Amino acid sequence: MIQQLHNPKLDEHPGSNTEKQPDDWVSGDDPMTGAQASYLTTLCEEAHVDPPAADLTKAEASKMIDELKARLKL
Repeated sequence: MIQQLHNPKLDEHPGSNTEKQPDDWVSGDDPMTGAQASYLTTLCEEAHVDPPAADLTKAEASKMIDELKARLKL
């Protein structure tokens, strides 16, 4: 009898490989994107905190976005 390979797509609750931690991003050390900068500015205004430094990395910006969203309960 031939044994078939496991197909994770058929699992009832498949894990996701689409989400990675910012520290694990290949491009995490790149400068934050314009979209991240814009969103962070908006979130900072809503949270009444100082805007972020212009030299944040993509990973740092992502973490700050997550923190502010949690703080604002978004």
